[in-house]
Amino acid sequence: MPERLAQILGPCAIIGGTGFLGRHIARRLTDAGVNAIALARHSLAGLPVPLRQVSILDASGLVEALRGIRTVFHTASLCDVIKGTKPYWDVNVTGSRNVLEACRTAGVQNLVYTSTPSVVIGSENILDGDENLPYAKRFLAPYPETKAAAEQLLLAANSPDLRICALRPHLLWGKDDPHIIPRILQMGRRHTLRIIGDGTNLVSITHVENAAHAHIQAACELAGEGRCAGRPYFVNDDTPVRLWDWINDLLHRMGFAPATKRVGHALAYVIGTACECWASLPFTGAPSITRFVVNQLAHSHTFSHAAATRDFGYQMVVPPELGLQQILN
Repeated sequence: MPERLAQILGPCAIIGGTGFLGRHIARRLTDAGVNAIALARHSLAGLPVPLRQVSILDASGLVEALRGIRTVFHTASLCDVIKGTKPYWDVNVTGSRNVLEACRTAGVQNLVYTSTPSVVIGSENILDGDENLPYAKRFLAPYPETKAAAEQLLLAANSPDLRICALRPHLLWGKDDPHIIPRILQMGRRHTLRIIGDGTNLVSITHVENAAHAHIQAACELAGEGRCAGRPYFVNDDTPVRLWDWINDLLHRMGFAPATKRVGHALAYVIGTACECWASLPFTGAPSITRFVVNQLAHSHTFSHAAATRDFGYQMVVPPELGLQQILN
């Protein structure tokens, strides 16, 4: 496939190309000789592709940036815990609508959207979940709610002229991860990390290289037979991990003491609720923990990537042990 990738995909744009996943997609495309650009609000040194600075809230700027592009990877979203809900709706929903309309106007043919399994996660455990899972009836945070709205908006817009699919990688991790691993290590240094729940919950995780590989495979399918058009897919590493064992193994490899102190799920949920209530006051900042985060850390959430394997050949390219070794090197 590498030697044919440029022909299959044509010129590509990675929206959110300076982000963790976007950079890895850009690098894989460049290594395969694909003509690609990154679109982002801010510049970043060392990008493997040219950068055009444009916000997804700039509708006309997006159209100009996407002219001549055949394939778009839309990886941009607001996922950090911040105060207020409006920024999530602006970036994740209005921004995605702008991307959709810009793709239509500019004549883009294929669009791969980075979604999240959080769109189907409620308050119960999920074991080996597949794409038949319905969207959650109630969301505990604006991030999953707005990602669900954006995913439905984009998939409903799939057409012969603009083929669209959505990928749902769970808990992206890997070398240079700016989110999950630094937070774990920071709490490990401060000895503030607490096991929430009984510590036995199983979770699917996704190495960033596996997610990037899946995005490119899905784009190739959109450009070919299009079996994945109009559909969402879970993509993750092959084997779920026992989350707190995985976290403690990482802490051990980095020379930190493991997390041993526990907080019951019910108590942690109350604390998360209190933090959200406090953060709603005008003179406070973002909550330090939320009900959504508590449920993520205490429940089992595992997913099958069988549909992605069937429809566009997804297979893990970086096994977990290799990914951990890369972090340490």
